Amino acid sequence: MNDPISKVSGSNSSQNTVDLGCLQVVATPIGNLADISQRALDVLRSADLILAEDTRHSKRLLAHFGINTPLRSCHEHNERELTNWVQAQLTAGQQLALISDAGTPLISDPGFVLVRALRDSGHQVVTVPGPSSIIAALSIAGLPTDRFVFDGFLPPKAQARQTSLRAYLREPRTAVLLESSHRIVAAVRDIVAVLGDSRRIVLARELTKRFETVLAGTAAEVLATLESDSDQTRGEFVLMLAGVVIKGEDDAQVSRMLDVMLAELPVKQAAALVAKLTGRRKNDVYQLALSLKS
Repeated sequence: MNDPISKVSGSNSSQNTVDLGCLQVVATPIGNLADISQRALDVLRSADLILAEDTRHSKRLLAHFGINTPLRSCHEHNERELTNWVQAQLTAGQQLALISDAGTPLISDPGFVLVRALRDSGHQVVTVPGPSSIIAALSIAGLPTDRFVFDGFLPPKAQARQTSLRAYLREPRTAVLLESSHRIVAAVRDIVAVLGDSRRIVLARELTKRFETVLAGTAAEVLATLESDSDQTRGEFVLMLAGVVIKGEDDAQVSRMLDVMLAELPVKQAAALVAKLTGRRKNDVYQLALSLKS
């Protein structure tokens, strides 16, 4: 066997490890196989074992790149039971990689239970970053990304879904959600019903794949497109909701807070503090602070 240290592509010098083994969390393509990094390929080839969410799915990925590293299943139903075994492998100096079916592991995927347990027991965990549908969608949505919230999948049942959507009635941050093909129309209908037909949304479909599509507009406009073209309801979706700019009474409250802060602090510092306290966009509060100061 090769020197196990030579297989570690990342570093984690701040961690006091109890072994020479390492778990590397490896991002894989969300659609286009050309998006895999050279570092990810090197790690997957040199690992002693790959932990995979679905070994059948991952075998196809590895076969495409001629990688023959052994696989073992690691998913939400067995990761707790697998933890002691993984710890023993790392203590023995084994180099392991963790992958999900697509994208960055642990992001709306299993694995955090295992990673937390390994870190708590002093084992080394290193990231091999790469594709993520959430970040990919935000990068082309044309929505503010200085602050955003990711809430995973909406509830499958209509009543629970509508209750969840009410949380975004006054949410100032861009909200990022995931949705499946058989619920996307119902989800957008509920957005219209709960958040209003003029709420701006962006729907990113089949990112990096052949039929990648981005629909942007009001909730009513996006719903009309989905209802008139069934092709737009196929595939995997990232659904993004524009944040709300709150006017009226809330503006008055922000102004009052700024008046107090500006008496003691510079404009930039006062605006940053009020933005943090109120959840408003920092630039919006800064512009208001400038107008009050002048």
